[in-house]
This record gives sequence, C-alpha cells and structure tokens, in this order.
Amino acid sequence: MALSVNIEYGYGGIPNFGRALAVLMGGIAVGGLLNRLLMSYFNVSGGIVEASGQVKSMGNELVAAHPVWGLLLLVLSMVFAAALGGAAGALFILPSAKLSEDYLAITLLAISEVAFLASNYNVGLIGGYYGVSVPDVLAFIPGGERLAAFAALSAALALGAYWLAERLLNTPYGRALRSMRENDAVAKAYGKDVMKLRIKTVAVGSAMAATAGALYSLYSVNVIATSFSRVEWTFYPILMVLLGGAGNNLGACLGALLFVAFRILLITYKFEVTHILRLPFEAVWLEYILFGAVMLLILMYRPMGLLREKPIYTPPIKMVLEARKRKA
Repeated sequence: MALSVNIEYGYGGIPNFGRALAVLMGGIAVGGLLNRLLMSYFNVSGGIVEASGQVKSMGNELVAAHPVWGLLLLVLSMVFAAALGGAAGALFILPSAKLSEDYLAITLLAISEVAFLASNYNVGLIGGYYGVSVPDVLAFIPGGERLAAFAALSAALALGAYWLAERLLNTPYGRALRSMRENDAVAKAYGKDVMKLRIKTVAVGSAMAATAGALYSLYSVNVIATSFSRVEWTFYPILMVLLGGAGNNLGACLGALLFVAFRILLITYKFEVTHILRLPFEAVWLEYILFGAVMLLILMYRPMGLLREKPIYTPPIKMVLEARKRKA
C-alpha cells in the first residue's frame, strides 16, 4: 500500500485521496469474481451471500487435499485484483486527469466514497453489509502455523512489489514522473503528455494497491465493504509515505514498518495507556489524535521524511561525475 502511494504521490505528485477505491477493487476481485468463478466450478447456485459459505467449505476441502489449488487461487486472486484495480484506476481518473492537485484529490475521494457506498448497500456485489466468505488458500497448513505462513507470503509479495517499484521508477518513466511532480508545465514543454502520465501512473499504483486488498481479503477469509474505509486504506498509507520519505521506496517501507509497529503497540496496551494518562476517552481515539498530530508535525518540520529523496544517477550523469572527480 505504501509503495503504491509512493508511486503516485511521492514520484508523480498525484494526491490520490481515493486510494481505498483500489483496495476495494481487490476485495471485489476475491469476494465477487473469484467466488463466482468457484460457484460455477462447484455448481453452487443462489445468492452470493449464502453460496459463499458453501464455496468456502468446498474450496477449503479441495485446497487441504491438493495444495496446488491454493497456489492457483492465490495467483488468480492477484491477477484479477491487479487487472480490476488497474482498469478502475485508469477509468476513474479520466474525468479528473486535467484537474489541479487540490481538485483532483477531492474528486478522487468523492469517487472512492461513491464506490464504497455502492458496495456496502448492494448485497449482490460482494454481500454488502453482510459480507461474503472466501476459501482459505493456505487451508493445507495447520491452524497454528497459518499466521506465520501468511506473514511469510505477505513479506515475499512485499519484496516483489519493492523490486518492481525500484525497477520501474529508476527508468526514463520514473524521471518523467518527477518532472511532472515538480512542474507539469515544464514537462509539457519537453513533449511529455501529462494526462497520459497521470492515467498510466494511477493505473500502476491502483493495480498494486488492489493486490494488497486481495491479500488482506484472503488473510481474513471474508470480504465486507466496511473493512475498506478511507482512514485505514487512504490516509494511513499517506502518513506512512510522509513519515518514511516521499519519493523514496525504501523510505515508504520504513514508514510502513514504524507506523504499523507503533499502532500495534498502542492497540495492545490501550488499556494501560488509558489508565496511565488518565484519559477521559478510550485509547482507540488517541490513535487518531496522535497520528493526526504526527502528520502535521512531519509536514511542518520534516516534510522530506526520515529518508530524504535521492537523486537519480543515470549512466551519462555518472560518467560526468567520474570525469569531474578525475579532474579534481
């Protein structure tokens, strides 16, 4: 999630306040597309809410007996999520790709909220407020070891996403994104199609974010629209990037690590924190207060984050720098 935000905002300067939309597309890919595909395979009829329970039970039995089916369902989920997320990102930014940053952010936020409400109140899509169940792709692993296995799987996919982002952004495309972020008028003067760059960038970032939504759905083995709120899946990832350092993939990962570690500690010891600080409210509200304050402090005193963005050294630039060193 942090890497997807960094691609769009850190490198491209696109303030996508509708990030939760792409994550929701990942949930729809698993709860809607994959479930319906399995309903057809297992010949299960009826509404998606009732049928998903049967599909989950039959799917778990199949995966437990034949682990290769778990790998197949995982790959299908990632492919469906990336395709649906990328298409949704490219489609929904079309009406707003020419807007300035402020209006673009608000428009994408509004589109995301409309999609969230439609998914929450349309029971036929992914079960609405009832939600749907999905098979466990790691059903062949004993229950006590599932958490560690899923953590390893998530880490492997995160490393793959980091490698992809590094390879993608250390190219002429990545340099074009930085030029668009700094001054889109100059980018246009040098022949760059800013609108196409925005569409392509949001499509790539949304595809990556959608795979995160699919992975989260597979972990929780159920999909419900209310799980994809804008606070959890839009503003928290933005805070991660700001904390670690926008325009720096390693900084985005560091920001995500620090944020999640601090949040888990706060959730784990919320009763102790409430008692020690004598808070007149639950510590869960302290989370929102602290993270909001941290974001303001970062923007005011450390806008570059913990790890400053590094310049891109292309082969020609390296040759010039080496020549200067030899002369010196």
